[in-house]
Amino acid sequence: MSRFRFVPQPVRFPRLIVIATVGLVLCACSSLRYYTQAAHGQGELVIHRRAVSAVVSDPATDPKLAARLQLAQQARRFASERLGLPDNRSYTGYVELHRPYVVWNVFATPRFSVEAVPQCFPVTGCVAYRGWFSEVDAKADAAKLQARGDDVWIGGVPAYSTLGWFADPILSSMLRWDDDELDSTIFHELAHQLIYVKDDTAFNESFASFVQTEGLREWRQSRGLQPQDDRAQAMDDGFTGLVLDLRERLKTLYASGVDQPTMTAGKQREIAAFRVRYAQWRDHDWPNDHRYDDWVASPINNARLLPFGLYDQWTPAFAVLFQRAERSWPAFYAEVRQLARMPEQQRHAELERDQRARGAALSK
Repeated sequence: MSRFRFVPQPVRFPRLIVIATVGLVLCACSSLRYYTQAAHGQGELVIHRRAVSAVVSDPATDPKLAARLQLAQQARRFASERLGLPDNRSYTGYVELHRPYVVWNVFATPRFSVEAVPQCFPVTGCVAYRGWFSEVDAKADAAKLQARGDDVWIGGVPAYSTLGWFADPILSSMLRWDDDELDSTIFHELAHQLIYVKDDTAFNESFASFVQTEGLREWRQSRGLQPQDDRAQAMDDGFTGLVLDLRERLKTLYASGVDQPTMTAGKQREIAAFRVRYAQWRDHDWPNDHRYDDWVASPINNARLLPFGLYDQWTPAFAVLFQRAERSWPAFYAEVRQLARMPEQQRHAELERDQRARGAALSK
């Protein structure tokens, strides 16, 4: 029987990317219940998908929705004609979900580890999460993981991709984003369809994120728009740095070999200290901007830290590759494919070299 694997899809919270995966896999590691909900969920999307052209031309369609979908179709054509991304039926359909998210991701780590409890599937390998089309099912899955002592976090996700197995539609949940976010997400997901390496999330997501960012820059330029304000991205980067610092501090604590009561107390101290550092950073660098306050005030555990940093680890290296290719998309993709064919250790060494070169150039 055919095997289908649903793979990472970006969503920003607040402008931070997390990822969604729904495994639709017939294998010993997949429960019948999980397979059934995945098949049903994807089937619902297929059944309710309408061509964007039909939605736009329907007199009953809200004019604002029609305008946004028309712009998204222009971005879709730009992706293939100017960015060299796949020209297929993906993102030419629309589905009204009648719910805030398409899937809910369940992340889990051991109590004293910042490494994910992996979910492994054929074709795409292991990832750090499992997605459910129903929030109730996601909560039930999380409860089982919590009962065995794991740290767990559930994140709602507005969009996801099937890596070209199906013609992925634009979802109503994606329209919560502004036009730039919606259009650039299409670029991101089509980049996954173009190049994807099994078991290397950082490579895949950094590549797609670079295409997303550079593609959006070119897309805006083609429409005579000014470059984006970098303020929001700068704040995102600063906040992500704080979270990654917390994760590294916890990793050091968990590797220290102290007893469990001491480790539990140390974990809470590190989280409390992170909240203090966050408040100091916000008040010093971003006074009167409280967009991350709710996230910081909510319960924090190892699993909640997992999505941070996954999408931008190697983006500076891909920027170097793009410049080396003289900003030619076909030449750039050829370079990326060469990296993709390398063994992982060699691939990461090449990326690290380019990353250092980028850092050195920027520091001059």
